[in-house]
Amino acid sequence: MSKISSYLSYFNLTLTAKFILLLFTFNSLSINKVISQEKFKIVIDAGHGGKDPGRPNKNGILEKNIALNMALNLGRELKKDDNQIIYTRDKDVFLTLRQRAKIANEADADLFISIHCNAFHDSRVYGTETYVYGLHVSKANFDVALKENEVIFLEEDFEKNYQGFDPKAPESLIGLTLMQEEYLDQSILLASFIQDNFSKKLKLKNRGVKQSGFWVLHNTYMPSVLIETGFITNPKEGAYLNSSNAQKDIAHNIFNAVNKYKTTLGITGNYDVVYRPKNEITYKVQIAASRRRLELKSYNFKGLKDLSVKKEGRLYRYFYTSSYDYNEILKKKGYAISKGYKKSFIVGFKNGKIVAINN
Repeated sequence: MSKISSYLSYFNLTLTAKFILLLFTFNSLSINKVISQEKFKIVIDAGHGGKDPGRPNKNGILEKNIALNMALNLGRELKKDDNQIIYTRDKDVFLTLRQRAKIANEADADLFISIHCNAFHDSRVYGTETYVYGLHVSKANFDVALKENEVIFLEEDFEKNYQGFDPKAPESLIGLTLMQEEYLDQSILLASFIQDNFSKKLKLKNRGVKQSGFWVLHNTYMPSVLIETGFITNPKEGAYLNSSNAQKDIAHNIFNAVNKYKTTLGITGNYDVVYRPKNEITYKVQIAASRRRLELKSYNFKGLKDLSVKKEGRLYRYFYTSSYDYNEILKKKGYAISKGYKKSFIVGFKNGKIVAINN
């Protein structure tokens, strides 16, 4: 977001109130655009479901039910805080890993949070851990990812859908394209806040923020975390996780972590309105031109967001981001090039019309 002299943002007002303020106070200015018109979008993924009960427990505790209750509790709290919530599932149904990632990507979400419970052959093991996608895979981390990825075998035509990916093979994890690389720092930030809350507020054992090759994290185009909320194979922790109080408390502390994450990154409420003097040039980065009309979704543009399109004749021109600051847009151009758009160039807009810019 550009810092210009007439820049007024982050009003804690409704959109209607902002327009009233505009009419009475800033009659010499014009609205360039309204950014962040959509609410902050969070996809909450309750692990397992339907014919996939999740990790085994001798006492009849079902991971799929615990994960769903936590997900619904988390969603209710986040909705009250004016976020847009999308559930991969809100009832006991089976979803493939591909379906879960697709829901998040098609929603063009800002965050993906997957909730699970852990299990181990030694019932003495307990504690929470939160995963981000990465290839720094220890044997222990690989074993956790292996178990979560094995749900693939419950899917019909899994050989075709996953193109030879073998959940049991370490080389399959190493061979994955690291689509999550762009979001790794943000994912680690959120994961650290979650683990910090679990240990300090709920006094749960902190097993740390870890990286491993979860398929569902690998295939989401946004900051993503997978939370192992505890071990259902530990008698004490399993009983705790199965209680309604624990499910509410854990959800509440994930909610607080999301709020801290948004505050740390400077993410505010909706309808942040940018005002500018009339006739000022807005810069954008043109990344592509095609006769094909593409949805302005990040997964269609190598993970880039803040997209726009302008049709000229039979050609669609696709643009990434916008700014009034030429130096800032130069940096954005460099970033677009680093993502693979080697022929990106800067375009100026004045009063809605394209003007020539020396790149």
